[in-house]
Amino acid sequence: MLSNQPHYAMNRNFVAPPKVGGGARTAIKVTFGIIAALVALLLGLIVLLLIGVETGPVAFLIGMVCATLPVPIYLILVLWIDRYESEPLWMLATAFFWGALVAVFFAFLINTVSGLAVTIITNDVAAGNTFGAVISAPIVEEISKAIILLIFFFWKKDEFDGVIDGIVYAAMVGLGFAMTENIQYYGKAVMLGGSDTLTLVFIIRGALAPFAHPMFTSMTGIGLGLARQSRNLFVKLVVPVVGILAAISLHSIWNGSAVFFGDAGFILMYILIMIPAFFIMFVVIALALRREGQLIREHLTPDFHGGLLTQEEYNQLCSIRGRMGASYNAFSRGGVSHWKARRQLNQTASELAFHRSRLARGISAADAAEREATYRQALESLLKQLRTS
Repeated sequence: MLSNQPHYAMNRNFVAPPKVGGGARTAIKVTFGIIAALVALLLGLIVLLLIGVETGPVAFLIGMVCATLPVPIYLILVLWIDRYESEPLWMLATAFFWGALVAVFFAFLINTVSGLAVTIITNDVAAGNTFGAVISAPIVEEISKAIILLIFFFWKKDEFDGVIDGIVYAAMVGLGFAMTENIQYYGKAVMLGGSDTLTLVFIIRGALAPFAHPMFTSMTGIGLGLARQSRNLFVKLVVPVVGILAAISLHSIWNGSAVFFGDAGFILMYILIMIPAFFIMFVVIALALRREGQLIREHLTPDFHGGLLTQEEYNQLCSIRGRMGASYNAFSRGGVSHWKARRQLNQTASELAFHRSRLARGISAADAAEREATYRQALESLLKQLRTS
């Protein structure tokens, strides 16, 4: 336990209208981003240094290798969920490194201090460890991971549209956090028990439970996603709180089962709680994707009736199967360039539909009309390119 700018998917030949003062704002954002990245890197290096001191250099390096090697596979699985509207790469990376560098630092600091305080007050090391694992860690870690989700929710409304976005961003944060946390676990396993212990810990954390942290934090992401989708004030205020409480509760049950009931209790909890929760998460994802498909169908209807989209193109854009089939056909006919153009078309159509959906829900933007025109022009250009090639 480890104690802005919207992206427009468009044809590369299309140039958006210039904005007055955009250069100065961009420079400020870039400067702020560089400073924030350096601070995050510093915090992460402090945590890694502390882990290295605890485990020793050899065990630390082995732990780092074991913790980072599977991460690309997990990332691909998470990103596959986002079938309709891919999120900006910089936001996905920010979420991941927030978990791996920033959230993990504050969790390490606060968990260590709180556990030490309980140990001093009770004069019982076991009590301090139990408090840290069952109470402090779930609260501190889930709140620290949730902060970046809240930042995206309030300041990047054009990129946080619903449940799928909440799950994807939350999973990225959780994967980053778990990666750094696993460096400590794997390093300590090497230090205390050698390769046999490392193999056992890797099976438990790397194979049986790689999505524990992403699933915990996804509760918060789902709560924020439902709040974004709803116009009901009660839902907007209460559901995010329920989401983070669910994240904390699941995390506490996960840690507490091993602390109080040992290996047998942990296995029983895994079978009775975590596996069903994992399948429920799949159901939630399926329903959320279905909703996004319906939303795209609804908000691209004007383009279909207006003649911009043919019946076939409209049907393809409004379902995952249709998009996959169209992408495959594009690759078959025109190779990689044709496939890329088709992906751009899918993304642009989604951006247009979600933009209209935000406006319909009262989430206005100063440049709403300009964005509408930008998306429409990009869509027309891509359609022309794909039809004629």
